[in-house]
Amino acid sequence: MSENKEGSGAPHLPVLYQPSIDALQPHDGGRYVDATVGAGGHAHGILQASSPGGELLGLDRDKNALSIAEKRLADFTGRFYLRHSSYAQMKTEVGNLGWTSVDGILMDLGLSSMQLDTPERGFSFRTDTPLDMRFDQSTGLSAADLVNSYREDEIADIIWEYGEEPKSRKIASAIVRSRPITTTGQLAALVARVYGPNRGEHHPATRTFQAIRIAVNDELGTLQKTLPMAISLLKPGGRLAIITFHSLEDRIVKHFFQMESKDCLCPPSQPVCTCGHKASIKMAQRKPVNPSQEEIKENPRSRSARLRIAEKL
Repeated sequence: MSENKEGSGAPHLPVLYQPSIDALQPHDGGRYVDATVGAGGHAHGILQASSPGGELLGLDRDKNALSIAEKRLADFTGRFYLRHSSYAQMKTEVGNLGWTSVDGILMDLGLSSMQLDTPERGFSFRTDTPLDMRFDQSTGLSAADLVNSYREDEIADIIWEYGEEPKSRKIASAIVRSRPITTTGQLAALVARVYGPNRGEHHPATRTFQAIRIAVNDELGTLQKTLPMAISLLKPGGRLAIITFHSLEDRIVKHFFQMESKDCLCPPSQPVCTCGHKASIKMAQRKPVNPSQEEIKENPRSRSARLRIAEKL
């Protein structure tokens, strides 16, 4: 959830902007991948910091975001390449440019404020619009397809696993009884009815919407497949910086960094290493970088953001 728009004006700086740029240590002549380029905020900073000769490949599954990014990066024409592609295709897209390795990769995961604030994308429960939630609207099942065609137990498992929603079974049952569900308003109202009057601080549909969005876009599965690929693309000394917004994706990144920074993965009780694993990265810092109180005050959506950084050995 990176860039925040205020009315029709220019977008704010994306979440954890300066720490992300600093993490990649951009330099003249370097090659970088912004794997979730969004509106181009981080990409702009990377290109600026790597002037005059740094290059950047920007990927995004959202065609609308790419159009905005292209305008935002106009000052760097000739130094950036934008592709309508998932970060799962990063290796292919890097190879298509004739690059064999890169100096830095940034992954800003999850949903952008731009997507959330565009009602017709169907991500928000605050408006009543078609239930879509796809990052790439040109392909794949929509959220409406999922809630109207999956079995009750499958829906319950998704809401529990990806939303950590304690009422997942009741919500799944209500969904199946209320089919067809075609709008965000219908789904949000249904979850609210399951919760009743005691709804707590956040909207009761928050976790359900998160879970369905993650499932529709296979966010966690794609992340798990992409992490080893990203490390393989880095030059020695190159850096991978990842911004997460919820515990599920942060846990995947944290675990991967921990495993790949060890020389042996054998059980501690085993006297001799037989796995043959060698560390491929070192963690730039043990704990994630969090947004400052000033940033959270300016952009409350940044409060859950975490930045983790690894360096290729």
